[in-house]
Amino acid sequence: MPSPISRPVRVAVLADSDTRWKWGALTARRIAPDGRPIELSGFLLRGRATPTARQIAEVGAEADALREVTGTEFLRELREEAAGAAGAGRPEGSPEGAPDDSPGEPDGSPRGPGGPFDIVVLALVGGAVQAMLHGIAALKLARRPLLVTGYVGVVYEKLSDGLLLRHGADVVLANSAYDADRFRAVYEGVGADASSVTEAALPFLGGARYQPEEGRDTVVFAAQPSVPATRADRTYLLRRLVEHARLHPNREVLLKLRSKPGEHTTHIEEFPYQRLAEKVPGGLPANFRLVYGNMGEVLDRTDLLVTVSSTAALESLHRSIPTAILTDFGVREPLGNHHFIGSGCLASWDQLDGGGRPTPDAAWADRQGVAADGSYARAFDTARARVTELTERAAAGDLPEITPYYTAATAPGYLPGLLARYHLAADGTPLPAAARTAESQVGGVRRVVREAVRGAARGAYRHGVQRVAPVIRRMGEL
Repeated sequence: MPSPISRPVRVAVLADSDTRWKWGALTARRIAPDGRPIELSGFLLRGRATPTARQIAEVGAEADALREVTGTEFLRELREEAAGAAGAGRPEGSPEGAPDDSPGEPDGSPRGPGGPFDIVVLALVGGAVQAMLHGIAALKLARRPLLVTGYVGVVYEKLSDGLLLRHGADVVLANSAYDADRFRAVYEGVGADASSVTEAALPFLGGARYQPEEGRDTVVFAAQPSVPATRADRTYLLRRLVEHARLHPNREVLLKLRSKPGEHTTHIEEFPYQRLAEKVPGGLPANFRLVYGNMGEVLDRTDLLVTVSSTAALESLHRSIPTAILTDFGVREPLGNHHFIGSGCLASWDQLDGGGRPTPDAAWADRQGVAADGSYARAFDTARARVTELTERAAAGDLPEITPYYTAATAPGYLPGLLARYHLAADGTPLPAAARTAESQVGGVRRVVREAVRGAARGAYRHGVQRVAPVIRRMGEL
């Protein structure tokens, strides 16, 4: 039997969208204790944004095993792993094979035994993080895993709301010195322990430093699913992008999209650019294309990155690629481009059409964790050292109790309803209905039928969220 030092570090990443899966999986590898291999098990939280196999493949973050679960199934997985039941097979309620719209496990087989998880990365929206913290605390494990969480990108809205929902994790990662200062200020301002805040960086920064190439002239617009939100604003952006392509016929203009129609990401996209592009008067010019794929690979051929407020801007700046943050709709908090005040990157389409290229402010970029100077290799040293220390304490059963800021005493009018959305009672235990479903013994035939119905229901739900609900909202505005 391998010694505790040499055996792989077992990490579970629970994510609820493609972008959070990318952040969680890459972060897990960045912060893993030095000198030890890592065994990474991925769990995709079932919901409206559960990524498809195509989305998972596109983000380029791999796992040793990957499957879709509910929150209560994940909690039961932790309980069974801790009890040494990992080798018994899949948790009841998990499909024998992956459904058509989920990535499933790479080889379609159950994982072998490996002992309890050492680290759990909660790559989730704030409410789901809070629910899992209370749910894990309620398990009362003799030796619980180290709990890590954070943000997938730029934190430009709901700062206090999101942070307090993440409080209670052992490590709350900040993607920059700027974020670390803000995070600590929020926790200290409400009288909560701020020692969990740990400075790191976005885990997906990288790639070769920008070098212009003779004969290449490529402008990329990094689209966002909900910024801007209205049909009129998104139609405007598409029109300006198309006009830019027509104004510069020798320039390649790419519209980088996050998802295909019918797929979901972190935010709901009511007006996909693909649909809007079908209605462009005169059609799309020959030098204009819609593209998908890994953002890093698209940046490899980018000479100017344009966006409203996408985290792709930080990836671009990290590589010293000319980057423009659009001001056409103003510089406003709902758009998120206010985050880039002081960056030197603010510009309008009129300025870009005329050949303008913003010059980033080096001091601002450094505070935001953009390490164009090559210091990125050291960005995770502090987080890795802290995780190493706490993992050793976890192995000895020496981690403190999970103590979120929100409790039945501090937020009695908020917490119970939040936990109920994830089928948990106010004390973090599964609600009776969810518990009965989890513990029921379902035969092979019933399991197949149940999974077929569940898959159809998920498809109908996603269709309703993206197609039907927006129509009803628009009718209500008439």
